[in-house]
Amino acid sequence: MATRTAIEKRARARAEYDAFLAACPSRQLLERISDKWVALILAALGRDGPDGDAGPQVMRYSELSRRLAGVSQKMLTQTLRSLERDGLLVRTVTPTVPVTVTYELTELGLSLHRLTRGIKVWAEAHMDEVHANRERYDAG
Repeated sequence: MATRTAIEKRARARAEYDAFLAACPSRQLLERISDKWVALILAALGRDGPDGDAGPQVMRYSELSRRLAGVSQKMLTQTLRSLERDGLLVRTVTPTVPVTVTYELTELGLSLHRLTRGIKVWAEAHMDEVHANRERYDAG
């Protein structure tokens, strides 16, 4: 029996990814990217906001924290670390006094931002309809 190289094994696994299967690693990625804080961090770094989509930007931790109302320091830190680990953003430390830490999207992160931006825009545009449907459902 011939042995497979690591590259061949990864290529075979990639061809067999099926998120409907419990053991598929793509499920972990889907779980991560469907998190609200991930979507909002991508939106913030992609510069989605009331002033329009002006393209990706570099942001300091404190800027992200202010932009994402309600996120705890622990949750923001954990989410940023997981996005960095997955290669969706880059963390840059500049040796200043105090140390400056910035975050920006990678090309992979930008490609995901383009997808999640549509979901964010849809949610904002249809929230009134959803509220009305919830009220009808709860009344009946």
